[in-house]
Amino acid sequence: MKIISYNVNGIRAALNKGFIEWLKSANPDVICLQEIKAMKEQVDVRLFEDAGYKYHYWFSAQKKGYSGVAILSKIKPDHVEYGTGIPSMDFEGRNIRVDFPAQSSDGEGVSVMSLYLPSGTNDARLQHKFDYMDMFQTYIDELKASIPNLIVLGDYNICHEAIDIHNPKGLSNVSGFLPVERQWIGSFMKRGFIDSFRHFNKEPDHYTWWSYRANSRARNKGWRLDYALVNAPLQEKLKRSVILSDAVHSDHCPILLEIED
Repeated sequence: MKIISYNVNGIRAALNKGFIEWLKSANPDVICLQEIKAMKEQVDVRLFEDAGYKYHYWFSAQKKGYSGVAILSKIKPDHVEYGTGIPSMDFEGRNIRVDFPAQSSDGEGVSVMSLYLPSGTNDARLQHKFDYMDMFQTYIDELKASIPNLIVLGDYNICHEAIDIHNPKGLSNVSGFLPVERQWIGSFMKRGFIDSFRHFNKEPDHYTWWSYRANSRARNKGWRLDYALVNAPLQEKLKRSVILSDAVHSDHCPILLEIED
Protein backbone atom coordinates (compact mmCIF):
# COMPACT_ATOMS: atom_id res chain seq x y z
CA MET A 1 0.00 0.00 0.00
CA LYS A 2 1.34 3.40 -1.02
CA ILE A 3 0.09 6.34 1.05
CA ILE A 4 0.80 10.04 0.49
CA SER A 5 0.11 12.91 2.88
CA TYR A 6 -0.02 16.49 1.58
CA ASN A 7 -0.90 19.83 3.16
CA VAL A 8 -2.17 21.44 -0.04
CA ASN A 9 -2.76 24.93 1.42
CA GLY A 10 -6.10 25.08 -0.38
CA ILE A 11 -7.26 22.24 -2.63
CA ARG A 12 -8.86 24.60 -5.15
CA ALA A 13 -5.62 26.53 -5.52
CA ALA A 14 -3.68 23.26 -5.87
CA LEU A 15 -6.04 22.07 -8.60
CA ASN A 16 -5.19 25.22 -10.54
CA LYS A 17 -1.50 24.35 -10.24
CA GLY A 18 -1.65 20.90 -11.84
CA PHE A 19 -2.53 18.82 -8.78
CA ILE A 20 -4.55 16.21 -10.69
CA GLU A 21 -1.78 15.58 -13.20
CA TRP A 22 0.70 15.20 -10.36
CA LEU A 23 -1.66 12.85 -8.48
CA LYS A 24 -2.04 10.59 -11.50
CA SER A 25 1.73 10.43 -11.86
CA ALA A 26 2.41 9.81 -8.15
CA ASN A 27 -0.36 7.19 -8.16
CA PRO A 28 -0.77 6.45 -4.43
CA ASP A 29 -3.40 4.01 -3.24
CA VAL A 30 -4.44 6.55 -0.61
CA ILE A 31 -3.77 10.25 -0.21
CA CYS A 32 -4.37 12.23 2.98
CA LEU A 33 -4.94 15.94 2.50
CA GLN A 34 -4.71 18.75 5.03
CA GLU A 35 -5.67 22.43 4.93
CA ILE A 36 -8.11 21.84 2.08
CA LYS A 37 -9.83 25.20 2.79
CA ALA A 38 -13.05 24.10 1.11
CA MET A 39 -16.33 22.31 1.60
CA LYS A 40 -16.88 19.16 -0.47
CA GLU A 41 -19.57 20.93 -2.50
CA GLN A 42 -17.06 23.61 -3.49
CA VAL A 43 -14.83 21.06 -5.22
CA ASP A 44 -15.44 19.18 -8.48
CA VAL A 45 -14.98 15.71 -7.00
CA ARG A 46 -15.34 14.15 -10.46
CA LEU A 47 -11.74 15.19 -11.06
CA PHE A 48 -10.60 12.82 -8.32
CA GLU A 49 -12.97 10.06 -9.36
CA ASP A 50 -11.73 10.26 -12.95
CA ALA A 51 -8.18 9.98 -11.61
CA GLY A 52 -9.10 6.67 -9.95
CA TYR A 53 -10.09 7.83 -6.46
CA LYS A 54 -13.62 6.54 -6.31
CA TYR A 55 -13.69 6.70 -2.53
CA HIS A 56 -13.20 10.19 -1.11
CA TYR A 57 -14.13 11.57 2.29
CA TRP A 58 -14.11 15.21 3.40
CA PHE A 59 -14.15 16.74 6.88
CA SER A 60 -14.20 20.50 6.53
CA ALA A 61 -14.01 23.26 9.12
CA GLN A 62 -17.23 25.01 10.07
CA LYS A 63 -15.57 28.24 8.97
CA LYS A 64 -15.50 28.40 5.18
CA GLY A 65 -12.13 28.64 3.45
CA TYR A 66 -10.24 27.43 6.53
CA SER A 67 -8.45 24.27 7.65
CA GLY A 68 -10.14 20.94 6.79
CA VAL A 69 -8.90 17.45 5.96
CA ALA A 70 -9.77 14.77 3.42
CA ILE A 71 -8.79 11.26 2.36
CA LEU A 72 -8.96 10.01 -1.23
CA SER A 73 -8.64 6.30 -1.87
CA LYS A 74 -8.63 3.70 -4.61
CA ILE A 75 -9.46 1.08 -1.97
CA LYS A 76 -12.88 0.81 -0.39
CA PRO A 77 -12.67 1.21 3.39
CA ASP A 78 -14.67 -0.71 5.96
CA HIS A 79 -15.34 2.40 8.01
CA VAL A 80 -14.85 6.16 7.97
CA GLU A 81 -14.54 8.20 11.17
CA TYR A 82 -15.17 11.93 10.81
CA GLY A 83 -13.39 13.81 13.58
CA THR A 84 -12.74 12.64 17.12
CA GLY A 85 -16.15 13.22 18.68
CA ILE A 86 -14.66 16.03 20.80
CA PRO A 87 -16.35 19.31 19.75
CA SER A 88 -13.46 21.60 20.69
CA MET A 89 -11.22 19.53 18.40
CA ASP A 90 -13.65 18.92 15.56
CA PHE A 91 -15.08 22.34 14.69
CA GLU A 92 -11.98 23.16 12.63
CA GLY A 93 -12.02 19.87 10.67
CA ARG A 94 -8.65 18.46 11.69
CA ASN A 95 -9.04 14.66 11.85
CA ILE A 96 -10.47 12.02 9.57
CA ARG A 97 -9.76 8.27 9.64
CA VAL A 98 -10.46 5.41 7.27
CA ASP A 99 -10.21 1.74 8.23
CA PHE A 100 -9.20 -0.64 5.45
CA PRO A 101 -9.69 -4.40 5.35
CA ALA A 102 -6.79 -6.77 4.71
CA GLN A 103 -5.69 -6.63 1.08
CA SER A 104 -4.47 -10.23 0.96
CA SER A 105 -5.57 -13.53 2.45
CA ASP A 106 -2.73 -13.54 4.98
CA GLY A 107 -2.63 -9.78 5.55
CA GLU A 108 -4.09 -7.50 8.20
CA GLY A 109 -6.23 -4.43 7.96
CA VAL A 110 -4.80 -0.96 8.48
CA SER A 111 -6.27 2.35 9.62
CA VAL A 112 -5.11 5.65 8.12
CA MET A 113 -5.71 9.03 9.75
CA SER A 114 -5.23 12.44 8.16
CA LEU A 115 -4.27 14.98 10.84
CA TYR A 116 -3.89 18.74 10.72
CA LEU A 117 -2.61 19.89 14.10
CA PRO A 118 -3.24 23.58 14.88
CA SER A 119 -0.48 26.14 14.55
CA GLY A 120 0.38 28.60 17.31
CA THR A 121 0.29 31.91 15.49
CA ASN A 122 -0.57 33.95 18.60
CA ASP A 123 -1.04 33.38 22.33
CA ALA A 124 -4.67 32.29 22.04
CA ARG A 125 -3.94 29.91 19.17
CA LEU A 126 -0.88 28.55 20.95
CA GLN A 127 -3.00 27.67 23.98
CA HIS A 128 -5.55 26.04 21.65
CA LYS A 129 -2.69 24.04 20.12
CA PHE A 130 -1.49 22.88 23.55
CA ASP A 131 -5.03 21.88 24.54
CA TYR A 132 -5.45 20.03 21.25
CA MET A 133 -2.16 18.19 21.72
CA ASP A 134 -3.21 16.98 25.18
CA MET A 135 -6.65 15.85 24.02
CA PHE A 136 -5.25 14.21 20.91
CA GLN A 137 -2.74 12.18 22.93
CA THR A 138 -5.53 10.85 25.15
CA TYR A 139 -7.74 10.13 22.14
CA ILE A 140 -4.99 8.21 20.34
CA ASP A 141 -4.00 6.24 23.45
CA GLU A 142 -7.59 5.00 23.68
CA LEU A 143 -7.90 4.42 19.93
CA LYS A 144 -4.77 2.25 19.73
CA ALA A 145 -6.27 -0.19 22.20
CA SER A 146 -8.90 -1.18 19.66
CA ILE A 147 -7.04 -0.25 16.43
CA PRO A 148 -3.38 -1.25 16.79
CA ASN A 149 -2.56 -1.06 13.05
CA LEU A 150 -2.83 2.72 13.00
CA ILE A 151 -0.96 5.26 10.86
CA VAL A 152 -1.34 8.97 11.62
CA LEU A 153 -0.16 11.08 8.70
CA GLY A 154 -0.29 14.82 8.31
CA ASP A 155 0.90 18.24 9.29
CA TYR A 156 1.84 18.16 12.97
CA ASN A 157 3.08 21.78 12.90
CA ILE A 158 6.05 20.71 15.03
CA CYS A 159 9.70 20.00 14.26
CA HIS A 160 10.90 17.22 16.54
CA GLU A 161 14.69 17.51 16.58
CA ALA A 162 17.29 20.13 15.64
CA ILE A 163 17.95 18.13 12.47
CA ASP A 164 14.36 18.86 11.39
CA ILE A 165 14.71 22.64 11.08
CA HIS A 166 17.15 24.84 9.20
CA ASN A 167 18.04 27.19 12.06
CA PRO A 168 17.45 25.42 15.39
CA LYS A 169 19.22 27.98 17.57
CA GLY A 170 17.53 30.99 16.01
CA LEU A 171 14.04 29.48 15.99
CA SER A 172 13.92 27.83 19.42
CA ASN A 173 11.43 30.41 20.72
CA VAL A 174 9.04 30.14 17.75
CA SER A 175 5.90 27.99 17.81
CA GLY A 176 6.61 24.82 15.89
CA PHE A 177 9.97 24.39 17.61
CA LEU A 178 9.22 25.32 21.20
CA PRO A 179 10.68 22.94 23.81
CA VAL A 180 7.19 22.00 25.04
CA GLU A 181 6.07 21.14 21.50
CA ARG A 182 9.19 19.10 20.80
CA GLN A 183 8.74 17.27 24.08
CA TRP A 184 5.11 16.49 23.23
CA ILE A 185 5.83 14.95 19.82
CA GLY A 186 8.77 13.04 21.28
CA SER A 187 6.51 11.64 23.99
CA PHE A 188 3.84 10.85 21.39
CA MET A 189 6.36 8.75 19.49
CA LYS A 190 7.74 7.06 22.62
CA ARG A 191 4.23 5.89 23.45
CA GLY A 192 4.27 3.62 20.44
CA PHE A 193 4.74 5.49 17.16
CA ILE A 194 7.61 5.25 14.70
CA ASP A 195 8.72 8.31 12.73
CA SER A 196 8.80 6.42 9.44
CA PHE A 197 10.99 8.94 7.62
CA ARG A 198 13.67 8.88 10.32
CA HIS A 199 13.39 5.08 10.42
CA PHE A 200 15.03 5.10 6.99
CA ASN A 201 16.82 8.46 6.80
CA LYS A 202 18.98 10.05 9.51
CA GLU A 203 20.42 12.81 7.29
CA PRO A 204 19.89 16.58 7.76
CA ASP A 205 18.41 19.13 5.33
CA HIS A 206 15.17 17.26 4.61
CA TYR A 207 12.16 19.50 5.08
CA THR A 208 8.46 19.59 4.17
CA TRP A 209 7.56 23.29 4.61
CA TRP A 210 9.20 26.52 3.54
CA SER A 211 8.09 30.08 4.09
CA TYR A 212 7.09 32.01 1.00
CA ARG A 213 9.43 34.75 2.20
CA ALA A 214 13.11 35.31 1.39
CA ASN A 215 13.23 32.67 -1.37
CA SER A 216 13.25 30.08 1.42
CA ARG A 217 12.39 27.05 -0.68
CA ALA A 218 15.09 27.65 -3.27
CA ARG A 219 17.59 28.10 -0.43
CA ASN A 220 16.16 25.06 1.42
CA LYS A 221 15.55 27.05 4.60
CA GLY A 222 12.79 24.74 5.75
CA TRP A 223 11.01 22.90 8.53
CA ARG A 224 10.00 19.22 8.69
CA LEU A 225 6.43 19.59 9.94
CA ASP A 226 4.80 16.65 8.14
CA TYR A 227 5.06 13.08 9.42
CA ALA A 228 3.87 9.57 8.72
CA LEU A 229 3.83 8.11 12.22
CA VAL A 230 3.28 4.37 12.25
CA ASN A 231 2.15 2.45 15.31
CA ALA A 232 4.74 -0.08 16.45
CA PRO A 233 2.84 -3.27 15.42
CA LEU A 234 3.31 -2.21 11.78
CA GLN A 235 7.09 -1.75 12.00
CA GLU A 236 7.94 -4.93 10.10
CA LYS A 237 5.67 -3.85 7.25
CA LEU A 238 7.57 -0.60 6.59
CA LYS A 239 9.08 -0.54 3.10
CA ARG A 240 9.81 3.10 2.29
CA SER A 241 9.22 6.61 3.62
CA VAL A 242 10.35 9.65 1.63
CA ILE A 243 9.75 13.36 1.15
CA LEU A 244 8.49 14.36 -2.32
CA SER A 245 10.09 17.79 -2.46
CA ASP A 246 9.64 18.22 -6.21
CA ALA A 247 5.87 18.78 -5.82
CA VAL A 248 5.23 22.52 -5.69
CA HIS A 249 1.45 23.03 -5.38
CA SER A 250 1.79 24.39 -1.83
CA ASP A 251 4.20 25.85 0.71
CA HIS A 252 4.37 22.25 1.97
CA CYS A 253 5.48 19.27 -0.06
CA PRO A 254 4.01 15.76 0.17
CA ILE A 255 5.43 12.80 2.05
CA LEU A 256 5.11 9.19 0.93
CA LEU A 257 4.87 6.01 3.00
CA GLU A 258 4.91 2.52 1.54
CA ILE A 259 3.94 -0.50 3.62
CA GLU A 260 3.48 -4.16 2.81
CA ASP A 261 -0.12 -5.29 2.42
